[in-house]
Amino acid sequence: MSAPPDPRRDWLSLMARSAPERLAEVLPDLPAHALLRAPETGTVMVQGRVSATGAPFNLGEMTVTRCAIRLDCGTVGHGHVQGRSHAHARRAAVVDALMQTDEAPRLTPLLEGLRTTAQAARDLRAAKAAATRVEFFTLQRGEDA
Repeated sequence: MSAPPDPRRDWLSLMARSAPERLAEVLPDLPAHALLRAPETGTVMVQGRVSATGAPFNLGEMTVTRCAIRLDCGTVGHGHVQGRSHAHARRAAVVDALMQTDEAPRLTPLLEGLRTTAQAARDLRAAKAAATRVEFFTLQRGEDA
């Protein structure tokens, strides 16, 4: 049984995966807000898994930056992004907060543009990987061939 859809998880994931400059295009001006947790950079352990059922193993560390803000209306937003961009983490936190307010209908089409860009990048990566695929086959040897 799959988990029910969680819109907030989806937009937080989208913010984390979006390029900082693309997110800045979507939301060039940040609304008034207070920092609850100033952007800070650290590392997290990334786990891998062999196939879908294998035991998890520690793959390595990844640099992340996080931030928490409160809009003037009191809504709290959180942002976690890969890398060291403090501006990206702050902008992601502001978008998270705005998506929980009446601004969500205005931002949703803009976020769909980010989603489309991310999907196009995934498709391009998949196409490049597929182009390097090698098909192995066996020729039958002997008299029955």
